Amino acid sequence: MEQPGKYQEPAALPPKRPIYKPQTPNPTSPSKAVNFVTNPSGEKKREKYLTAKYGAHQMALIRKRLKVEMWMFDQLQELCESETESSNDVDIDLDEILDIEDEIQRKIFVRKILTDSKSSKEIINKFVDELLERAKTL
Repeated sequence: MEQPGKYQEPAALPPKRPIYKPQTPNPTSPSKAVNFVTNPSGEKKREKYLTAKYGAHQMALIRKRLKVEMWMFDQLQELCESETESSNDVDIDLDEILDIEDEIQRKIFVRKILTDSKSSKEIINKFVDELLERAKTL
């Protein structure tokens, strides 16, 4: 019987929990790393693409820039259409044009690139003027 105020041993102690000890790698045990086997049959390797999500404003700027670039490409093809050289030989970098501060220097820069073009001066001048107007919007 229990007597008040006296300490009594509990009937059963809860079981002891094991102490967690991280295991050190054992050189004889198999590795837990996953090793992918390359395809020996020569199957085409799958290409990887990185995609990014842009905000609405950034996407609008990208579309505007792309529109000017595509217009420039089409115009260069028309300028060089009758010539033996292809429009791929003419490379106008829009960033270089935008880096030039002075409007007159920009015109000189673009005309210098198009010096080998056999199109009339009038057509070239029209292209240059329109290109610089579109570049101002960027």
